[in-house]
Amino acid sequence: MARKRKELNISGSNLWYLVGLITSDGNLSKDGRHIDITAKEKNFLQRIKESLILVNKVCKKNKGTPKQAYRIQIANKEFYEFLLSIGLTQNKSLTIGELKVPKEYFIDFLRGVIDGDGCIRKWRHPSNQGEQWSLRIYSGSEGFIRWLKDASEILLRIRGKIYKQSDSQWVLKYGKIAAKKIAEQCYYKNCLGLERKIKLAQECRSSYICWKQSKTVLNN
Repeated sequence: MARKRKELNISGSNLWYLVGLITSDGNLSKDGRHIDITAKEKNFLQRIKESLILVNKVCKKNKGTPKQAYRIQIANKEFYEFLLSIGLTQNKSLTIGELKVPKEYFIDFLRGVIDGDGCIRKWRHPSNQGEQWSLRIYSGSEGFIRWLKDASEILLRIRGKIYKQSDSQWVLKYGKIAAKKIAEQCYYKNCLGLERKIKLAQECRSSYICWKQSKTVLNN
């Protein structure tokens, strides 16, 4: 008897968070079926597995090397084809551009991207000791990082700046007020995400920032 195909019952905010995570930390295999998600934290992938009711195991990757990490592999042709239909590609880090993300789930998609290839950072200003925050998103695709900047400006009403860090890496950077707005909108209560970045986002949300106006946050 043929083995019954397992369906992925993932929708709404969880689906688009997963899409964002795959966009940043995932890989589409050449076989047209398998999707890998890699992370340093085993507990994070375990939480993804349990929250999305995935049957797949969390396994070690690059075992016994300095690059050791963990991965979960999803084998589902329909889901793979769905990812292709919204703009993801094989070797996506260098080739992706605009993605078809519904407006109502953009914040979940963005949270997935930040959890994968983002950095939320706090430090003290060296002269006035004021608390500073920034949020950076890294990508090997100029087309994707420019689309993400434009989409965030339209949907979240924030402005960021793009920098070319190297020949193969682009950075989208947001200052402290824009970072706080991203934290408020994307890292809402009980959202699915990387615990370490959820805590940083919560701290950023509750931080005192004396500037009330900024060119990085647009009026509605």
